[in-house]
Amino acid sequence: MNKGRVEAFSDAIVAIIMTIMILEFKTPEDFHWQAILENLTYLFAYAVSFFFITVAWYNHHYMFSLTKRVTKRIYWVNNIWLFTMALIPVATAWAGKFMSHRGPEYFYLFIFTLWSVAYLWLSKSFEQLHQEKHPIISKKIRKMGPNQYMSSLYFPLTVIIIGIGIYFYPPISLIATLIELIIMAFWTNDDSDKIFDETIE
Repeated sequence: MNKGRVEAFSDAIVAIIMTIMILEFKTPEDFHWQAILENLTYLFAYAVSFFFITVAWYNHHYMFSLTKRVTKRIYWVNNIWLFTMALIPVATAWAGKFMSHRGPEYFYLFIFTLWSVAYLWLSKSFEQLHQEKHPIISKKIRKMGPNQYMSSLYFPLTVIIIGIGIYFYPPISLIATLIELIIMAFWTNDDSDKIFDETIE
């Protein structure tokens, strides 16, 4: 398959998802600062989800830049990953509006866990595709921060700990996501911002 078209399609979906999230923010009907402060919890949830998606897109772009081709399997796993991401605006809006309630925060955790599993499946598909003919590419994908973390026992343990934490302090789901996105934003391969130049050479 033409990997450029698949990547462009993915980029368009991700951009729409990021745009939809801000549409959930309602314009205050009052001109006082207090009116905007009443929406701070959603703005926080929106910011966390927005930047989480930007980090995810960065890693997604890196894998697509490395891959030599896109198979039917990768195409469909990528669509499943996009589907789980399309659920993030709903989870973000609900969790942001009712940040101190367990139900919305558990749903937020569930959606991000679902997204993580889909992302891991996608990265493993890329890794396996290049294992025989392009082992260097396979190794680079395997060494990516998110892939190492999600492939380890730390990932399910983190989900369990956050799940328990939500019962006692619901906002912990958003706080944990914020911490994770900061770590993943810096935990990147050394060539993650040079891959395009290497491709040209």
